[in-house]
Amino acid sequence: MKTSRASFAAALAAGSVLVLSGTAFAHVGVQPVGEAAKGGYATLNFKVPNERDNASTTQLEVNFPVDQPLTSVMPQDVPGWTVNVEKTKLDKPLTVHGKQVNEVVTKVTWSGGKIGPGMFQQFPVSVGKLPENADQMVFKAIQTYDNNEVVRWIEEAKEGAAEPQTPAPVLKLTAAKGDDHHAGAKTDEAKNAEKDAAGHGHDEAAADHGSDTTARALGIAGIVIGLGGVAFGVASRRRSA
Repeated sequence: MKTSRASFAAALAAGSVLVLSGTAFAHVGVQPVGEAAKGGYATLNFKVPNERDNASTTQLEVNFPVDQPLTSVMPQDVPGWTVNVEKTKLDKPLTVHGKQVNEVVTKVTWSGGKIGPGMFQQFPVSVGKLPENADQMVFKAIQTYDNNEVVRWIEEAKEGAAEPQTPAPVLKLTAAKGDDHHAGAKTDEAKNAEKDAAGHGHDEAAADHGSDTTARALGIAGIVIGLGGVAFGVASRRRSA
């Protein structure tokens, strides 16, 4: 009886941990399709899971950082949802590809659709140019349910601290690639890889050259031995005659 009670208690505790872990990790997030390189353009997916068992998500509001203005923000059509893009005028115009940009997108809102319990939805957006002097971007989001509950995913994580209860979606920016027009010199890893590849090719070429020389030498030796055998045979016949 004691063993059964202990097993039941352990199972209950494990189940509670799983439930709490699932709740902690099921939050609004953002991920790039491929890479989000500094100074470049990227397609982002805002992933919205439904954390409630008795309500559906009916609206998502994503706020774009004003201190990292994006001159191009184009939402992809999501069937069943209506999208609204809000812009604001800049105090100081930006110059992009030789043209002046006087306003930038500060908020994108999707509404009218439904994300049922146990489901999630992705909201794609094409954005650029990404900041060149930052390692990440924070997009504060607000999720609304059909029971009028509002969850604000706006807390920013602090270094060395535990993850906030309702963390804001964070986009990690990668270094620009060597072949990108925004990039600088090649990385040490890339240079070393090229050297290794060149050295490997040189070794293969040297090995091929050595093998070819050996084959030729063996061929010539075979011909010489063959001629010697023929001469020996002719001489033997003459002696017997």
